[in-house]
Amino acid sequence: MTTRSGETGQRTSASLNVLLTGGRAPVTLDLARMLHRAGHRVYVAESAVRHLTRLSSAVEQCAVVPPPRQDTSAYLAGLERLAQDWQIDLLIPMCEEVFYVAQGADRLRAYCRVLVTTMEQLHDLHHKYHFIQLASSLGLSVPETRLINNRQEWMEAQAVLETVGEWVWKPVYSRFAAKVRMPGRMTDDTGAGTDQEGKASENKRRYLRNDPPEHGQLSFASPWVAQAYIPGQMLCTYSVAHEGQLVAHATYYSRYRTGSVGASVFFEQVEHEGALAWVRTFAQATEVSGQIGFDFIEGQDGQLYAIECNPRATSGIHLFHPGDDLVRALTEPETLVKERKWITPAGGSKAMLMLPMLGSGLQQIFGKGKFRAWIAAWRGARDVVYLRQDIQPFFEQFAVVLTAWRIARSQKISLTEALTHDIEWNGEQQ
Repeated sequence: MTTRSGETGQRTSASLNVLLTGGRAPVTLDLARMLHRAGHRVYVAESAVRHLTRLSSAVEQCAVVPPPRQDTSAYLAGLERLAQDWQIDLLIPMCEEVFYVAQGADRLRAYCRVLVTTMEQLHDLHHKYHFIQLASSLGLSVPETRLINNRQEWMEAQAVLETVGEWVWKPVYSRFAAKVRMPGRMTDDTGAGTDQEGKASENKRRYLRNDPPEHGQLSFASPWVAQAYIPGQMLCTYSVAHEGQLVAHATYYSRYRTGSVGASVFFEQVEHEGALAWVRTFAQATEVSGQIGFDFIEGQDGQLYAIECNPRATSGIHLFHPGDDLVRALTEPETLVKERKWITPAGGSKAMLMLPMLGSGLQQIFGKGKFRAWIAAWRGARDVVYLRQDIQPFFEQFAVVLTAWRIARSQKISLTEALTHDIEWNGEQQ
């Protein structure tokens, strides 16, 4: 039985004290509002001083905790203290700090329920090569993918370019398409990307000379993958699973992004039986629990290929607004399993991140017909940050971006990397 998010229904769970981590993320703000609307008390733990949920009226209290990546032990101790002080019933990690929460899950479960699977399973899902191997072993469709540990393996992969077609290159530990090298893009002497159009032969020769990452960025500890490039439509999913059973699911198009291959900034619900079947099969086979997302390419022949997995909350959560039933999927998934129900967004759901969506619009101005389509998308979607009854996060987002820009400038990293520098996990020793 399928239930659309937002449909009225009797709530069976009592009011809970819910602790969310990753308060910087729009998905955390959106979920906080959903939980508050459903009658729960929401608390946030975040290592960044400025973050979206800091001043939200949907949040009871926020606490600054040590950065999980730089001081995991102190971070987990901070979460334990907050779970006791706030009498937390349920802890939901929202961003990549999920890997650090998983390392201390047994300790934290002494105080509350923790919505996270095992560290071992998280690693296999996050690691872009391990995930492909796992999905392939289950008979699910994935592109040919090679693990690249050193310069020699990089050159060997380039040597078979003629038989494979083209490769997409990316680190096995990465997020938001950071450092991805796509076909159709090449790097000139200044490091700037230029489109590969109209000069196929010359550009292919330059692509064949694609140099490996600099020393220290490619090793057995920090490998990359070369993944066969499949032209087609990008699809993303967001699901909540309980012991292998889906209790919530959304599939959405990734039409507008930051840059050409960056994070999605516009989300449009689409009914896609193939994606649903793929995710359901994977969840049942792995008996996964918690939030999980997948990125797919639907090839020009209609075949669907999973290219990577995000074992955490993804932007598909925005499509469940106002989210009463999604809250049930997160707070009482076992009830939905018993009732044989699973939650999907209302038909035609659309959402956007307004500020980066504006930047995406600038890219469309000179494309024939593209700007008009962008205007239509803009008018038909809600901004997930702006809410008249909870206006402070709208202004806080400017401070968040400014803080990240300062970090990026001081550490000589990208703005995207600055937003996750203290919570990301890249396979470090547990």
